[in-house]
Amino acid sequence: MFKKITALCLVVLMAAACLGLAACTDMNSGAAKMTDSPLPEVELTKDFEVPADFKIGFILLHDEASTYDLNFINAVKKVQAALGLTDDQIVYKKGIPESNACYEAACDLVDAGCDIVFADSFGHESYLLKAAEEYPEVQFCHATGTMAHTAGLANFHNAFASIYEGRYLAGVAAGLKLNEMIADGKITAEQAKMGYVGAFTFAEVISGYTSFYLGAKSVCPSVTMEVQFTGSWYDEVKEKEAATALINNGCVLISQHADSMGAPSVCEEKQVPNVSYNGSTHEACPTTFIVSSRIDWSPYYLYIIKSYCQGTPIAADWCGGAEEGSVVLTGINETAAAQGTLAKLQEVAGKLKSGEIKVFDTNTFTVKGEKLTSYVADVDTDAAYTPDTEVIKDGYFHESEFRAAPYFDIQIDGITLLNTNFG
Repeated sequence: MFKKITALCLVVLMAAACLGLAACTDMNSGAAKMTDSPLPEVELTKDFEVPADFKIGFILLHDEASTYDLNFINAVKKVQAALGLTDDQIVYKKGIPESNACYEAACDLVDAGCDIVFADSFGHESYLLKAAEEYPEVQFCHATGTMAHTAGLANFHNAFASIYEGRYLAGVAAGLKLNEMIADGKITAEQAKMGYVGAFTFAEVISGYTSFYLGAKSVCPSVTMEVQFTGSWYDEVKEKEAATALINNGCVLISQHADSMGAPSVCEEKQVPNVSYNGSTHEACPTTFIVSSRIDWSPYYLYIIKSYCQGTPIAADWCGGAEEGSVVLTGINETAAAQGTLAKLQEVAGKLKSGEIKVFDTNTFTVKGEKLTSYVADVDTDAAYTPDTEVIKDGYFHESEFRAAPYFDIQIDGITLLNTNFG
């Protein structure tokens, strides 16, 4: 939730998690050297007028301490600067749990005069939908949700991004690092095992770790991966424990779909390469951070504000990609990454944009030893999660095309789940 963090913010917010890492940094020569991004942010352009009385409200699961929520906050600041919005035109509700508190927060934002209300967490959806039904004159937009295309409300909308493309590119960087470790004699090809800290067994997480694995496998064919779930989007202790368990189990590189600095800080402490999510951790983890993918929500914010101000409909489901600037990568840390990583990621990014590479090409993975030729996914998401839509055609799984939120929930060969009950 399926998350550009400035280096300064990370230093301030995560200082406690990174105590003791300075000594480790001192043992390595030089500061982290960052390249340009292989998939950079796009510049926002204002080509419409925003009324002086316009307001937009944001409901956040946590606050700036969460890499996930900070990513949304930074996108708000970016679009605010581009459009010249005043602080009075933006209202935050932070630390709102996935409960009726979300409905109450949405109502408060309506009472505060907000024309658009945006919520950032999957579990907010049913409560935001309740508010949308009650206030048809206000537009309600929700990240990572699944209900808008079946709810049939003109004022309720879901949005996501094809972040699986960013995860795939990050996986390529991971695979190149594994190849370097093999060439240097640090591991054998059979020991090229990655670990992944996942929050929940949701399709968003499965789609993310699978695309990351397929990216790595595209350059390092012997790679395998183990996944440890935490049962929480943000739990630094559990994320540290999961990363530690994976490393102790022989994983030589770690990535994650979880929102704290838990896993990256363990990697820096134990000197295990790390591919993070939602923003760069290179200031806190200068010798192990390789690259990070993230969703840039500012193109979506620009889209919904422009649509509202011009009186045009907001799509029920919106999924932005690299072309829209919704999927971006940080620069690459040359201290930790394999040589040639930037050039390779630029090459692969170009092929993803052109369609030459499809992330979920069914020729690149198997399920129980067999190639998939058909898969009916649960796209409409009823209470029983009934499969309803054929999503494999033209030789690949069509992720996020039938709705914005991911629905890839297949367990492919090469990936082992160490737990599914979050125990």
